[in-house]
Amino acid sequence: MTAPFDLPEVPREPVSPAPGAHLLPGWFTLAQQVWLVGQFRSWAAGPVPIRAPSVRGHRMSVQSVCLGWHWQPYQYSRHANDVNGAAVLPLPGWLVRLGRRALHDTGHPAQHVARYTPDAALVNFYDTGARLGMHQDHNEACRAPVVSLSIGDACTFRFGNTATRTKPYTDLLLRSGDLFVFGGESRLAHHGVPRIHPGTAPAGMTAPGAAPSKGFSHTS
Repeated sequence: MTAPFDLPEVPREPVSPAPGAHLLPGWFTLAQQVWLVGQFRSWAAGPVPIRAPSVRGHRMSVQSVCLGWHWQPYQYSRHANDVNGAAVLPLPGWLVRLGRRALHDTGHPAQHVARYTPDAALVNFYDTGARLGMHQDHNEACRAPVVSLSIGDACTFRFGNTATRTKPYTDLLLRSGDLFVFGGESRLAHHGVPRIHPGTAPAGMTAPGAAPSKGFSHTS
């Protein structure tokens, strides 16, 4: 098990690995993180329970629960037809406001912040062995920025380029409470999670494993 003091030292100042991509470390307080874990538990309980999607017949190691729109590979729908046919939970208004605050805090123009109205959230849960291969978020008709929040164990987040799944890319260490936003020139950048760092969640965090990614986006 990797202990918190075994993690590589990285600058905890804001980082922009590419145009339109912004990492704000420690964006959430511990109390806010714990509250979000409670929200996650209620979302994962249903009406559409958390599940591991299948891509081309292979089950992903990442488990997901969706808000607003249900995602399955290559499409969105209002009902989870690949799970139990139930309607997905609506996207809470506070998540929309949180998304706007995220854009404001990462330097987006006021008019872009005011127009930002995400209608879907894909909440990913990573246990200690989960991985997410390099991919693009290109199923959405709208190309507004994606807002991602990290909660739980730290992860290595690989942020690449728009042309290929291979190099060049930048490996970032995302810790619990960090905010990552990517849009503009980087909206279709390939990205993935090659590693979870077990045992690195903050003291007082009660969630088992890790839930290091909540992504907000427009689907239409």
